Amino acid sequence: MSENMKLSELKAKANRLPTTPGVYIMKNKDGDIIYIGKAKSLKNRVTQYFGLGNQHSDKVRKMVSLVDDFEYVLCDSEFEALILENSLIKQNQPKYNILLKDDKGYHYIKITNDKWRKITTSMQLDDKSAEYIGPYYSSAVVKDTVAEVRKIFKLPDCNRSFDKYSKPCLNYHIGLCDAPCRANISAAQYNETIDSAISFIKNSGDDIIKTLETNMEAAAERLDFEYAAKLRDRINAIKKLEDKQKVVMCTYKNQDVFASAVLNDIACIAVLVFRNSRLTDKKHFIIDTFTDKNDLYSQFITQYYAGNDIPSRILIDTEMDSRELLEQWLCEKAGKKVEILLPQRGEQKNLVNMCRNNAADNLAQKTELRGREMSALNELARLLGLENAPRIIESYDISNTAGDENVAGMVVFRDGKPYKPHYRMFKIKGFVGQDDYRSMAEVLDRRFTEYENGENEGFATLPDLILLDGGKGQISAVEPILKKHNVNVALFGMVKDSKHRTRAIATNGGDISIKANESAYRLVTAIQDEVHRFAIGYHKKRRSKKMLNSELTAINGVGQAKATALLKHFKTMKAIKTATVDELCAVNGINQALAEKIYNEFNS
Repeated sequence: MSENMKLSELKAKANRLPTTPGVYIMKNKDGDIIYIGKAKSLKNRVTQYFGLGNQHSDKVRKMVSLVDDFEYVLCDSEFEALILENSLIKQNQPKYNILLKDDKGYHYIKITNDKWRKITTSMQLDDKSAEYIGPYYSSAVVKDTVAEVRKIFKLPDCNRSFDKYSKPCLNYHIGLCDAPCRANISAAQYNETIDSAISFIKNSGDDIIKTLETNMEAAAERLDFEYAAKLRDRINAIKKLEDKQKVVMCTYKNQDVFASAVLNDIACIAVLVFRNSRLTDKKHFIIDTFTDKNDLYSQFITQYYAGNDIPSRILIDTEMDSRELLEQWLCEKAGKKVEILLPQRGEQKNLVNMCRNNAADNLAQKTELRGREMSALNELARLLGLENAPRIIESYDISNTAGDENVAGMVVFRDGKPYKPHYRMFKIKGFVGQDDYRSMAEVLDRRFTEYENGENEGFATLPDLILLDGGKGQISAVEPILKKHNVNVALFGMVKDSKHRTRAIATNGGDISIKANESAYRLVTAIQDEVHRFAIGYHKKRRSKKMLNSELTAINGVGQAKATALLKHFKTMKAIKTATVDELCAVNGINQALAEKIYNEFNS
């Protein structure tokens, strides 16, 4: 069926929809869900996709071209549709919906639980005895907060034991640390300072200043003028910091501010988080998957507050149709009254403007970088005769030494940048010796077998382009593998000159010179250098391990298993060579006689 016939069929189906609230689910020809949306009137909303033609953005047109069918679910109200839409997006993660990352990137302020507590940064909740403040999205906010607290309260940033007297470091001499290491402060006073620091992080400065002033007066009354002077300096430091922070303080105690910047089909949403009237965190999210500007905030906010605490006030920079629905959803989720406001003047309007400026700045940085990379990808697509820019590129290289330790490396580039989570290493298993063609065929065969199995996330997505390190021979060896697995992916080689620099792109019919185009040449060179580095690094690692093992297995009585156990225990050959007999005996499988033999081998 032609594309126009399919579009007419879908439009006719959309025209038969009821004008009631509901959720629509777009699917491709494989039955995969690619977009989920909600509508106050299903008929009015869905027909827009199949009837506006050139009025759509490029991304919407691309999505619509992939739609083979759609389903829908009727709801009693638009609010019910909002909840169902949010639930279905979480379950199915459609390609063209806004998808926020989870909280793996969150950061915490950690307070250890020991005699001399310490305030540090952390990305893991790995100490059950410790206290954590957070989470924060920005590592910079956490680091800056800990640095300011250490500076104000003159806390140590070292790992020394303060139960023993030691020589103070430079921080003490320049007035940045009270030096508990030289017994300048008692454990009780130190932990009182820690409590003040924690209170300062959690609450406003006014509260802690009152406590510090009370403690300062008490210290002066008992004639502890040195400690009173320290408290006075601490109060002054907090006041000075709060003067700097007034520019980003707000009248209301807890509120979040949302603002966005949009360029073509890319958006950046910035979030300013105010707690206890202070700016405690700022975040930004680049969104290049949204297809509907009307649903941008609706889908974003419901996903954002699935994993973040909900304040009583939320400021936005633009009016949206579903504001009342979102307020109702947030109120039910938070168990309190939540307002979404669009400020028109004054302090609150200034905060929204500041948030929008943050969004615009981050979007400018993102699009400038993305523009350079997409330009290179588009130029590469033109040179290779591809219909679209190859957003996912896989590259392969073989590495061995005269057939020994024959391995391969696979690197992945997404949107012109290395995507290291999906890098993979292969040890050639099908034969012994040197044969780069057979090696390349084996690796691609294993790669696409993994794709068919669908169990390994790194192999779950097909690339748009495969670049082999080599020429026509490597391409000829791999083409039958693609046919075997019924994979339709563009396949080319990367050819080097006599100085081992990228020269051209290889095809079955000859070479395509790319040196004349700087952006495409730079991209292919980066890919070829990266896959070579990755493959040869894996090869060297295996050779090094083999050489170390062979040095040990040359000793009578030490086999492969015991050599591996020794290396695992001592980590390096130097540690093995300098180990005592007793230390060698501590390794599983090494008895006294063998330990003496190993010791004598390296120490005779």
